[in-house]
Amino acid sequence: MKNNIFFYVKYLFYFSFIILLILYLFPGSLIGFLLYGDLGRQPDLISNPLGTSINHLIFFFYLSILGFLLNNNKKFIYSFSFLFLISIILELLHFLIPNRTFELNDIYANSLGVLMAYFIFKILKKLKN
Repeated sequence: MKNNIFFYVKYLFYFSFIILLILYLFPGSLIGFLLYGDLGRQPDLISNPLGTSINHLIFFFYLSILGFLLNNNKKFIYSFSFLFLISIILELLHFLIPNRTFELNDIYANSLGVLMAYFIFKILKKLKN
């Protein structure tokens, strides 16, 4: 049963990572296009003063949780270093992608999502021991 769950979590991680790449590298907002018919409009998952940065935090937190659950596999793609670097690199690529804008708040939110997941795993690991 444990291997079965591991199998599904692994493929959920890969599927989520591919979705992240598509959403980040597409020149415009695919979700905005699907919901509003506007490539320039990004939806807020939660109304807040930071705007769409909360979307970044939530998705990177989610992806990091999946990656850290799989970290027993010791592959680099599941590691803190990879997830932290990808959270920064993808936002920096917005300098090069048409109809996308680089936002420092998004880098902070991406990184914070990864860090929150990391510290939660560290605390749970200490409590387990």
